[in-house]
Amino acid sequence: MGRGKVEIKKIENTTNRQVTYSKRRNGLVKKADEISILCDSKVSLVMLANNGKMHSYHTPSTSVEDILDRYQKISGKRIWDDKHENLSNEIERVKKENDNLQTQLRHFKGEDIAGLAYPELDQLEDALDNGISSVSNKEMEIYGELERKMRMLDEEQNELKYVLHKQEMMEGYKKDDDGAVCFNPHQERHDEEDDYHYHTSSFGYRVQPIQPNLQAMDRMNIKWTH
Repeated sequence: MGRGKVEIKKIENTTNRQVTYSKRRNGLVKKADEISILCDSKVSLVMLANNGKMHSYHTPSTSVEDILDRYQKISGKRIWDDKHENLSNEIERVKKENDNLQTQLRHFKGEDIAGLAYPELDQLEDALDNGISSVSNKEMEIYGELERKMRMLDEEQNELKYVLHKQEMMEGYKKDDDGAVCFNPHQERHDEEDDYHYHTSSFGYRVQPIQPNLQAMDRMNIKWTH
């Protein structure tokens, strides 16, 4: 008993519709690939699902764009407008420019120069000399900037040393409860004017405030009275 004929109409069930689309899409791609191989033909297939997804197939030896261009030439129907034509020309121009740049880069590396004529080699040499000069100038610029930063760091370091030296000098003096000034015998001091280094002796000195010695004056008065 054979299968009944399937009525061709829209499948209302969303899930069944997606399953059918997936199966038949794969079948179309398979048939397109077979006819491309068996008949040595150029095949292009574009499918747009109702969910917005696109699926396409084209003969591996060509592209969809090439097939559409051939279709436009053979059928006489204009597919691309002026905007697309200009865009296509711009793409071709950029591709050629990129190829030229790649070739120049290989020449700068010393590759593929065997076939260059003397004028081309001369131009290549000038370009390399200019490049070396630019690199040297950039190196000097960076070196000068580095020296400037090093000088700034040295100045900051000297300023910090000076501040630290002042603090050490201030810490070298101490006062006792009577207001006497005591010198730290182990504190190294530096002269600010001539940068002369000296050390205090191994004994500390204690300077008393200047005031009359009343006991000594009393003894002196007693001697004079006698």
